[in-house]
Amino acid sequence: MAKSTRQLTPVVAPQPATGRATRAWLLFVSQLPASPSNLRVRTWRRLQQLGAIPVKQAVYVLPDKPSAREDFEWLKTAVIGNGGDATIFAATSVDAWADDALVEEFRAARQGAYAALAEDVEAVLARVARPGRGRRAPSVDRLARGFSDRLTALERIDFFGSAGRDRVVTLLRRLEGHKTARPPTAAIETSATTADYVGRAWVTRPRPGVDRMSSAWLIRRFIDPQARFDFAPDVSTLTDGAVAFDMFGAEFSHRGDGCTFETLRDVFAIQDPAVDQLAAIVHDLDLKDGRFGAPEAATLGTVIDGMQLATDDDRRLLEHGISLFDSLYRAFAQTTRTAGPRPVARTKERRSPTSARRARVTASSIPADGRARRSRR
Repeated sequence: MAKSTRQLTPVVAPQPATGRATRAWLLFVSQLPASPSNLRVRTWRRLQQLGAIPVKQAVYVLPDKPSAREDFEWLKTAVIGNGGDATIFAATSVDAWADDALVEEFRAARQGAYAALAEDVEAVLARVARPGRGRRAPSVDRLARGFSDRLTALERIDFFGSAGRDRVVTLLRRLEGHKTARPPTAAIETSATTADYVGRAWVTRPRPGVDRMSSAWLIRRFIDPQARFDFAPDVSTLTDGAVAFDMFGAEFSHRGDGCTFETLRDVFAIQDPAVDQLAAIVHDLDLKDGRFGAPEAATLGTVIDGMQLATDDDRRLLEHGISLFDSLYRAFAQTTRTAGPRPVARTKERRSPTSARRARVTASSIPADGRARRSRR
């Protein structure tokens, strides 16, 4: 099978005689080499995380959505980079499968996953309910966070509203819920200085999604305010001096279990709580592993899907994405500044007239930062 370098293009779905619109599907067809031996396992696990179902040997299907195209393209890049081959097709029918049969197959897969999760939660509830034999609170909290992560991951790939979700939600409400602690990303040994990357062109793949939009914002906000962005199908077409990001073989891309946004943040040592909050959302939305359980991820993903559908101009799309993440950053930064304990009122002490005069500060001498300065007379 020859390696395909074609860009995925939409297929116009023909309308049946009845006038009923058919569904659009994406097919991922792969041929994996014998080495590395773990490539098959990694590819299979990734397909499971994406919610794809097999229709034939080495053929998986997802509903045709911008996010699914993005996910399949990334997986295709990883497979080809490891010596395999992969092709993505858009179709309005899948062999002998009818649309309704495919939908039911997706629902059955998610329903089984919901049932397995509910069974695990019930097992913990049963142990907790036994007098004198319940788990300690920290252990229950840890398990509840893990169950919540699993539910979030299932909800993202439940494309057709499968049964079983409400039961899991009810069971989880009986456990004490805590927000998932954010584990550190994989350590990155390399470091870079912003001066080395100012005035250079940054190049990424066409049709930017969440990781490329957020990375472009991070570059322009913290590395080069005048950064220029361009698009290329792969790193082999880059001009001298250009910096590739979020593509296979790029200088800045996925590393370890982190996305490109996390790589840039760590390499350039960007320390900002608002950026960390954005990184959690981008990671969950891009990698779909539910690591951080970011509640904003699903909504942001829907917004980005709509942006991709609204324009075919990649440059305009990227600029809109940069504006979106700049707005999110400002909101998170404001929340970070205003968060924290409020000052406790102190009991008034009786003071002499002389000390009172010394302590008196006029309102006009208090600057915007709230720190009083002694008035000069």
